[in-house]
Amino acid sequence: MTTTETKPERAGAGQKWEPRIVGFLCYWCSYTGADGAGTARMKYAPNVDIVKVMCSGRIDPELVTTAFANGADGVMVLGCHLGDCHYINGNHKTMARMPLLRRVLEDYGIEPERFRHDWVSAAEGEKFARLVTEMTEQVRALGPLNWPERMRERGVGHGADLPPWGSNHK
Repeated sequence: MTTTETKPERAGAGQKWEPRIVGFLCYWCSYTGADGAGTARMKYAPNVDIVKVMCSGRIDPELVTTAFANGADGVMVLGCHLGDCHYINGNHKTMARMPLLRRVLEDYGIEPERFRHDWVSAAEGEKFARLVTEMTEQVRALGPLNWPERMRERGVGHGADLPPWGSNHK
């Protein structure tokens, strides 16, 4: 396998651009579902860099905006189905936060298709594989995000109006 087959890279001379997607997955359900997809050798796009968190309720919106500010072209937040949270109501917090975050991202000029929030149980490896493939295709169709550059094009200067956690992006 070549490097581009195992991990997508930014487009260089003669390379086709591939989206970089960050996936925040809860340890108990979504990460286990992803592990099940891998164990079952299900086919899905290799574009998601997985960040394992103990609970989707621990995913602060700052983590998502930091991922975008540091070069992610898309972000996924996957958690346990409602009623299945190992921390009782963590996913209820996620359910309340993510629609608000989506609106903030749109205010910052990030298309809604670049952000996905969904529920994946430990037994849903097939669903995980499908979501990753769908997200990769959506983001690929949109092209690179390059968020700090977009902000400058909107007249924001040198990223001064980016959230403070994104202002150091090069």
